[in-house]
Amino acid sequence: AEDLKKREDAKSLDPYSSDPERHPVLHVKCKKPFNAEPPPEILTDSYITPRVLFFKRNHLPVPQVDPASYRLNVEGLPGGALSLSLEDLKTRFPKHTITATLQCAGNRRSDMNKVKQVNGLNWGISAIGNAKWSGVRLRDVLLASGFGPELAKWARHVHFEGLDKDVTGTAYGTSIPINKAISEEGDVLLAYEMNGEDIPSDHGFPVRVVVPGVVGARNVKWLGRIVISTEESSSHWQQHDYKGFSPGTDWKNVDPKSAPAIQELPVQSAITVPADGAVIDRSDETLTVKGYAWSGGGREVVRVDVSLDGGKTWQVAQLRSGDEGQPAEPSPPPGQAWAWKLWELTAPLPPEAEELEIICKAVDNSYNVQPDTVLPIWNLRGLLSNAWHRVKVKVTED
Repeated sequence: AEDLKKREDAKSLDPYSSDPERHPVLHVKCKKPFNAEPPPEILTDSYITPRVLFFKRNHLPVPQVDPASYRLNVEGLPGGALSLSLEDLKTRFPKHTITATLQCAGNRRSDMNKVKQVNGLNWGISAIGNAKWSGVRLRDVLLASGFGPELAKWARHVHFEGLDKDVTGTAYGTSIPINKAISEEGDVLLAYEMNGEDIPSDHGFPVRVVVPGVVGARNVKWLGRIVISTEESSSHWQQHDYKGFSPGTDWKNVDPKSAPAIQELPVQSAITVPADGAVIDRSDETLTVKGYAWSGGGREVVRVDVSLDGGKTWQVAQLRSGDEGQPAEPSPPPGQAWAWKLWELTAPLPPEAEELEIICKAVDNSYNVQPDTVLPIWNLRGLLSNAWHRVKVKVTED
């Protein structure tokens, strides 16, 4: 009892005192709330990102949830509110598994910061990860709860509210369009497993929403409440944050209502090996470049172009949907390419070059391609940063 009181006293002084332990290799961007990403060079070591290395994006203290007393409340349906236990989710609905990449809206914000200061955590290129998520389809829960043609006439959005709260008791919340939530091809999950094990507390234990193809901010963790509505969520994170603005918009003239909330993310790629500033030995004769590529909305990456000379000439990288020596993931149905591609290119070192500017750019199956520079997409929050990724390396005689 005394230990419990000490823990409660500590938590009242510091709401982050009961946060879980994290892997020491992570690059920490903020300790309270905890936000961190893995080192880029290990990000693409495996097609499925290990749970301890998956980037951590917390807005508020990590709530401690007792799985035995956990309840998920579903509201806005004709039969009134529905309360589901963890056991209900696991036994009343079919289990479904998807491989899906989650990416923070601020991934690669550091590239925008180099051009002109923005407001937000200075993420590198690793605020992204790929995992196997298992749980129940949101569609199945909504249909079992009375969603039907009558509701479809007026329902436009599904709100998600987490069990994580700020000092005023306000919970993290957001929403997605109803057509994504209810679509058979939308694959929206109420996930209780990550990579075949219970979801860790940093990633939403016991249940989180996984909205594949959509910005990480909508994938609400520690899910406590779902609401069917005619309107978008009124939460700060839906109405005032996670929106993209013109490069000419500054804090004096920004109008959050003028921009839609980010949902599907644009095409993205980055170089994880070699690191910017690396030194390459000319006697190696060849250089291997590695990275990841992904596109939002279920659009499949079909090509990654790599340049070793600052964009003068280009070569096509090899793409893979699995780890080397392991069977590749089966090709996804059109519009359901939720997972990233890892890519690799081994090419001769350009003769006599003392410095190389290596660039990558990805193309998806809608032929969307990354913009070549940051300036035209710069925005005051540093979101949606997906310009060509560039690293410079030195070539020396050993």
